[in-house]
Amino acid sequence: MPSSCDPRYAPAGDVSAALLVIDSRLKSVYDGQVMDADEQRRLDGQFIRSLGPTGAQDLLDGACTLVFMFMKWLRSACEQHDQDVIEYVVPNLVTTMRMMPRSIRPETVPTMAGLVVAAGTGLSPSLWRRQYGEWTPEEMNSLEATAFLLAELINRVTGDRAFATRMIAEALTAADGEETGEPG
Repeated sequence: MPSSCDPRYAPAGDVSAALLVIDSRLKSVYDGQVMDADEQRRLDGQFIRSLGPTGAQDLLDGACTLVFMFMKWLRSACEQHDQDVIEYVVPNLVTTMRMMPRSIRPETVPTMAGLVVAAGTGLSPSLWRRQYGEWTPEEMNSLEATAFLLAELINRVTGDRAFATRMIAEALTAADGEETGEPG
């Protein structure tokens, strides 16, 4: 019997918008152009409002889809080296998040670790989280940080600052080609 958290039952959300956010953060960090928190919040709010009435939920589901796709890639990479993806990723992610107390509230770290473990074991992070109720506003930065840190980890592993973004963009292009019947 399939799990109720099986990814095939999960909404993909707005993966393109979530990827845009993560790519923007990666580029700003790599270029050393990190803006102050108030300005970032203002721009984030403006961006989310531009997505329309269901935009925030779609962005949230898209971020969870990114977490799933990043963990799927990391799981495959770890298996090639006889490593456990959970053992490789979770301590690194939790340690990094705990060093970010102004952005990541300590009580949200276990939830974000749970999302990564769910994705690492082949479950939908979005559906796994939904079991525990509505998302809290405090978890939004943590979710974004989770997707960001996973993308950055993939970029470090590959030695290519654009690998994670390109991988997702190529998957989206291929999926779009399948839907339209055109080659991706």
